[in-house]
This record gives sequence, C-alpha cells and structure tokens, in this order.
Amino acid sequence: MQLSLSNIEYAYPSAAEPALHGVTAAFPKGWTGIVGDNGSGKTTLALIACGLLIPDAGTVTPSLVSRYCAQDATEPPGNLEDFSYAYDGVAVRLRNDLAIEDDWHLRFSTLSGGQQKRLQVACALWSSPDVLVMDEPTNHVDSSTRREISAVLTQFGGIGLLISHDRELLDALCEQCLFVSGGSAIMRPGGYTQSSSQASLERSSAIHARQTARKEKARIEREAQRRREEASRSAGKRSLKGVSKHDADARYKKRIAVVSGQDGKAGKLSSRMSGRLESVNARLAETRVEKRYDAEVWLEAEPSRRKILLRMKPQTLALGEAILRTPALFIGNTDHIGLVGDNGSGKTTLVKSIVEHLPKGTRYLYIPQEPDETQKQTALRQLNELPSEKRGRVLAIVALLNSDPDRILEGDAISPGEMRKLMLALGILDSPELIIMDEPTNHLDLGSTETLERMLAAYPGALLLVSHDFALVEAATSFMWETRRSHSGYELVVR
Repeated sequence: MQLSLSNIEYAYPSAAEPALHGVTAAFPKGWTGIVGDNGSGKTTLALIACGLLIPDAGTVTPSLVSRYCAQDATEPPGNLEDFSYAYDGVAVRLRNDLAIEDDWHLRFSTLSGGQQKRLQVACALWSSPDVLVMDEPTNHVDSSTRREISAVLTQFGGIGLLISHDRELLDALCEQCLFVSGGSAIMRPGGYTQSSSQASLERSSAIHARQTARKEKARIEREAQRRREEASRSAGKRSLKGVSKHDADARYKKRIAVVSGQDGKAGKLSSRMSGRLESVNARLAETRVEKRYDAEVWLEAEPSRRKILLRMKPQTLALGEAILRTPALFIGNTDHIGLVGDNGSGKTTLVKSIVEHLPKGTRYLYIPQEPDETQKQTALRQLNELPSEKRGRVLAIVALLNSDPDRILEGDAISPGEMRKLMLALGILDSPELIIMDEPTNHLDLGSTETLERMLAAYPGALLLVSHDFALVEAATSFMWETRRSHSGYELVVR
C-alpha cells in the first residue's frame, strides 16, 4: 500500500502566491516526516493527502481511509465519545500505554495539554486509518508523555505522516523526510538527522555549482565582448567603403577575404558565445540555493566580571499541593545550564525564584514560555522607540532567527514564537550577563530551532535554558538540573 501525490497545486483564495506547486511525492507504509519552515505549506500538504483539502490541480491516489490529528491539543477528537466507551483490545492497550483515565472524556476541557494530546493520539490510532497524519504531536508535552506518544506511534502499521519540529521523534520514527520549502518539496531518505545532513550536502553542492556558473558567466561575457569587437573590426575590413575604385589590388584582397571566410569567423564565434552565455544563464536559474543566515550576533557580549552571578541556599518551593526541594545552587558567569523535568514539576517556579534572588544590578534577560499581553506591548514599544540603527540590528537578528522583520513591524499578527525572537533580539542590545529562556522552541520550525541552538551555544555569558528539546539542551548547555519525583513531591538534582 502506498499513497501517491502527483503534481499537486494549491492556492488559498486571498494569497498572491500558491501554497504548493508541482509537488509529487510517494508515501509507503511506515512514517514519513514532513519538515520545513513555518508557513512553508506542510499542513496544507498533509490536509490534501488526507482528502480534507481538494487540490487545484494534481491527483492523490488511491482513495484511502485517513485521519488527521490536529496540532491544537484543545480540539476534541471527533470519535472521543466512541473511544471512551470502547473496551476492545486496541482501546484497552492504548489506555494503558498512554495512562488514560476512564473519566478523561468527561472533563476534556479541564485536562492539561499533555493529557489532551494523549487522548487525541489514542483516538486517532484507535480508528485504525490507512493514512494517519500527526501534526506536532509532542508540542508542549513533557519528556514522559513524549516517550509514551513515541512508543504508541511506533506500533502504527499504516501510512504515517509526521509534521514535527521534534528532531528526536523524527529520528526515532521516520524512514524518510519530505522537505517542504517555497511551495515545492523534496524527499530524502532517513530520519531528520540523516536527511538534513543530505540536504546540507546538496546545498553546499548547489552553492559550489552556482559559484562555478557565475565565474563561467563572467568569463564568457568578457570573451563575448572581445569577439564582438573583433567581429566589428572584421566587418569594417570586408567593407569596400573608403577603398578607391582605381585601387584594384586592395579591392581584390577584400573580396578574397570574404570568399575564404577568414574575416567572418569572428562573427560566427561571437554568435556561439551568445549561445554559451544563454546556457550558463539557464544553469544559474535552475540552481536553487535555499536561503540560510549565518552571522555573529554576540559582537559586544562578554561574560560578567563577577565569577559567580547567583548563590542560592537550599530551599523548599510550594507547587500547589506538592513541593520542590532544591540544594544550594550556583550560576557561574559562563555556565550554560539546562533545566529539564516533567510538566508540573516546578521548573518555571524555580526560574521565577532564581530571578528574584539575582543580585541587584545583574544584567539579565528573562524570556517566559508564553509572553503575556503586557510583555508583548512593552517589547513592541521598545522596538518602535529605538533609533534607526539599533532597530535595524534588532530586525536583522530576527531575520537570522528565520522570521520576517516586516511581520514584526506590523505588530498585530505577531505569534508567540516571533515574540520570543523579538524579546531575545531586544535583549541582546543590552549585553546581558545572564539569559534565561523558558521553552523557547515552542511553535518554532526546525530551521529556527537550529539557528537558535547555534546562537545560544555561542553565547559567551551565562545561560539557563528550560526545555523539553533534548537536542537543544545537549547542544547549547554543559550542565544539567533535573526536577524528579520524590517521596515528598519533587526534588532538583544537579548533575
């Protein structure tokens, strides 16, 4: 069984450019990752594959039973009630594997995001579709929920399409990845790590080919100009104009040159050069290099002169009915610390306590998981009040993080992910000694996540990074703080 998309075209009614054009792809049994920047057309392609959108042109064959599991965890599954009353072998196994309680369907709106996502995944798998699309199934979920979702998705035997920025999940499940960019798509083998490495090699080859073609174009243009000048001189030589009608010898030599074709060779070679120039221009037009930004953003940043930025005694933090116990904590001026743990284990509470305990005068930047309206308006006001040179630098950093500066300037439609990028860019201007970021990759595409990863890893000051993205934590940090369950609630383990 295989699902095939052939020459798919789709444009939204109000869009100036098509969302997809000429997309052809084959999806066999097993999982295929669908990756690409935000707004590149991933979800549009998945909805067409499921039959939930009809393409303007192209075909989807054969007709199969499909299920789309939405990215929004708050959206109740259509078959939620049927699943809740089902006690067949598959339903029971899914309840056990995903730790779903019997009354969850009755209070879906009050469940946590992770619990809602577990129910969504269970209902999708229980329906046993031929084609299953999972749209960001691990967004906002903690490490234990992520492991459980990954395990049950591994057992799916149909055609699976996984839209995700979770590199670990893509590597664990996928046998191939479809890279969507600019409305077109390219399939590459392997999980995300393997396929993105292949994409990088292809990009390097494309850059080399383009550079070679540009050099050849410049050489041909110089040679063509020389040949044109030669042809012009030859045309003048063949002309009898200016030769006296009484100078029989000179007129004879001119005619001999025309008959022998010696003087005409320059013109023919010039014509050939024009053909070669057209050929190299065509090669340049066909050589597509995906835009990527690499630049230094920490030009004015340096570690604090104080070797220790924070000293905290052991403490006990209240977490509703539970508590979090922490040992004595220290943050050095160049320490990069990853704070990990399950949802509800006190990570954000600990971060707020750390901010409160920072010595007066510490230059720090704290970017919360979900900026509120006040923080959003403050950031936009700061941007608008900056002098043009500094505003340009902020917008350049936003562009480095793979967002459109024009959208930031518009302000009204700015997303949480874009707001975090703006807050980071604004904070960089103040040369912070410590950066604290809480789940910075929520809502970010893989390109943005990888750019942020490189940026944070290169930061010369201190970093406290709260994240469920272990690839990001591993790449950008050197020390680990982990919140774990204990007999009295939770405890922080430093390792």
